[in-house]
Amino acid sequence: MKTGLTKRQKTTSIYFDEDSPVIEVCTYNTDLKNRLTTFAGLYPHECKLIDDDEQGCKTFEVKKGRFGFKLTAPYSEERRKAAGELAKKHTKNLRRNEQ
Repeated sequence: MKTGLTKRQKTTSIYFDEDSPVIEVCTYNTDLKNRLTTFAGLYPHECKLIDDDEQGCKTFEVKKGRFGFKLTAPYSEERRKAAGELAKKHTKNLRRNEQ
């Protein structure tokens, strides 16, 4: 969808306070919009679409406890090397299976 906005202007905002039982998620991100729309369809008591500006941004209300943030620590050099070796080995096996 053409909105006339730059990628920098297409933000995701997450609002919540300690008093309210809901989190408000306002986003242009297609993957997040799709995930929230699906979740709202499956669990309408937990999540609902409250605004669609028809310019690509959708706003949802999600009950607290249903929306999470995941922080991941950076890989150590040792773990990065091991993951790289595993990926190389896996790629070689895939190539053999294709032939």
